[in-house]
Amino acid sequence: MAPARNPLTDLLARKGVLLADGATGTNLFAAGLEAGEAPEIWNEAHPERITKLHQDFVDAGADIILTNSFGGTRHRLKLHHAQDRVFAINKAAAEIARAVADKAGREVIVAGSVGPTGELLLPLGALSYEDAVAAFVEQMEGLKAGGVDVAWIETMSSPEEIRAAAEAAVKIGLPYTYTGSFDTAGKTMMGLDPKDIHGVAADIGAGPVAVGANCGVGASDILSSLLDMTNADPNAVVIVKGNCGIPEYRGAEIYYSGTPPLMADYARLARDAGAKIIGGCCGTSCDHLAAMRQAIDSYTPGPRPTIETIVERIGPLRNKTAAESGAAPPRERGRRRG
Repeated sequence: MAPARNPLTDLLARKGVLLADGATGTNLFAAGLEAGEAPEIWNEAHPERITKLHQDFVDAGADIILTNSFGGTRHRLKLHHAQDRVFAINKAAAEIARAVADKAGREVIVAGSVGPTGELLLPLGALSYEDAVAAFVEQMEGLKAGGVDVAWIETMSSPEEIRAAAEAAVKIGLPYTYTGSFDTAGKTMMGLDPKDIHGVAADIGAGPVAVGANCGVGASDILSSLLDMTNADPNAVVIVKGNCGIPEYRGAEIYYSGTPPLMADYARLARDAGAKIIGGCCGTSCDHLAAMRQAIDSYTPGPRPTIETIVERIGPLRNKTAAESGAAPPRERGRRRG
């Protein structure tokens, strides 16, 4: 069943390839967010800082901006004693992004960021599938009330949790996308292979608008995952939203090695590998995103890249299993996207 018409599908039909935004967490830390603070609380405490981040991404050329709501389920917000404000916090996140998009002077899609609950589903953990659906419904009701165009389910490891979030989106009448984080020997932590991403929730509602990968490790690894995904279904709308180069600890700080020229080349390779929605995850600044915008706009088609081409141009894969199998990444996923 083909997905119903929606703003994201319509903009894709007009433009062919869309640029999604960059990192949330990295950029908010640069704006003063302290370690251990919940970025989602800033929707209420510092809305002007969230507005600025979205505006900076739009100014850099983003076609899609993600709401500051990655950890917006009751399970995440409980860690900050905010589980009773799920609707309000997510509605505020959506309203802030919507206001920026509406005055952009061009169409900008507002995607409601929905990250994992942080809980393991039965039988591995205590969270039932039904409770997971309910938690995502609660979050997405706030996002929908605030004006998002699409539920953007991201950084997922568990196929069952993807399905629960997709079911929640359908229940409240939002189109949805989903991405996995292939950060464990080329698969997600819960064993999902990139080539199998397409079928995870294809039977839920009208099916996803797009599927793909985000976060993970470095740009080379996520491009490897992208090859697997587009090879498995060349006609699918595939998202790739990779980290900005390789994360390295420098003292207590995480530093990302990617330069704007490297991320521009990542965007070109992503297009050649068949991605239709290209963005940046952890470490990706507005300068990186502007370089990616220019690369997409001046794109000249090239051959489908090989793993060897990716390694030569972007750098080595960070996982031996990935390099041997042509698959993807190991582990570098913290609590939140970006």
